[in-house]
Amino acid sequence: MSRRALRALPLNLAALVVLLASVFPVYWMVATAFKPTTDINASTPQLLPLHPTFEHFRTAVGVDGFWRFWRNSAVVSLGAVVLALVVALMAAFAVARMRWRGRQAFVLMVFVAQMAPWEALLIPMFIIARDVGMLDRLSMLTLIYFMATLPFTIVTLRGFLAAIPPELEEAAQIDGASRFEAFRRIVFPLLAPGLMSTSLFGFITAWNEFAFANALIIKNQDNRTLPVWLSSFGNVFGTDWGATMAAATLFMLPVLAIFLVLQRRVTGGIVAGAVKG
Repeated sequence: MSRRALRALPLNLAALVVLLASVFPVYWMVATAFKPTTDINASTPQLLPLHPTFEHFRTAVGVDGFWRFWRNSAVVSLGAVVLALVVALMAAFAVARMRWRGRQAFVLMVFVAQMAPWEALLIPMFIIARDVGMLDRLSMLTLIYFMATLPFTIVTLRGFLAAIPPELEEAAQIDGASRFEAFRRIVFPLLAPGLMSTSLFGFITAWNEFAFANALIIKNQDNRTLPVWLSSFGNVFGTDWGATMAAATLFMLPVLAIFLVLQRRVTGGIVAGAVKG
């Protein structure tokens, strides 16, 4: 083994440990979803599902309202992402391309908003939603997820815009294009990796969020989202772990599929947006 390989060995081992620690819980969730109930409750854990079954998946899909809750999560997540992209794109353009008084203070406030923990906003948001009559409304959840993902989206898109030479827009304007046409035809296509990475981040954040959905959807249970729905498998007799793990696996699949399709562009977009800003 070469000296260079020996020096890299501790880092490779550390990376392997981190990988196993990150992936094993996901593997255990999926494996448990395929195990019969007797194997799940056995005193000796089984690493592999020796007698795989789809019974737990049938139980999860057969729960009353499964597709309604799936639709609620999709509507809320996609709505928040679209709103965040539209507003953040305009804000990022104003920050990266224009010079106006208070621009630095605005950027600072965006970073402060990004660092604020969601949990600290739970009670204020609940009071606001209660006072304006927006409890049990999916539109309120959409607005909250939009506000939560907006700072990250602005910061990332600002990095991409700053990396695109303004001379490209100026050349298009010299050829007779308006500023809006120059942005739409020249700059916007170059923002595709940034738009993909930020939209996927916002979608995952809204798709997985539990605390606000659980606190704001109180009476109208038909407006629950999938993370809240997962808690329905527990009752006074215990928790149906097989159905819970199957439901969690189904809950993970849409985001996993999107990420696998867009993996190369999304990963490059996140890195580029982080280092070019």
